[in-house]
Amino acid sequence: MATKTITIQMDEELKQQAEVIFADMGLNMTTAFTIFTKAVVRQNKIPFEIAADPFYSVENQQHLSRAIADLEAGKGQIHEIVEVDDE
Repeated sequence: MATKTITIQMDEELKQQAEVIFADMGLNMTTAFTIFTKAVVRQNKIPFEIAADPFYSVENQQHLSRAIADLEAGKGQIHEIVEVDDE
């Protein structure tokens, strides 16, 4: 089977983190991307859900803009800090 070289750009730290994980799986970057691409072709879709971060939704950005305007107008409220234990 003929092969073709492709070039992609990504954040260096992300690449290094991925290489460590792939190595733990016994894979290199080429093999991991080949597996991903075969899954895309086989399923005719990205093989996992891709969703936007709700922080950047229009509604949340409007809410944040209003909150900032209220704070700048001296209408802010002081709340106790609530810490969440993720464990």
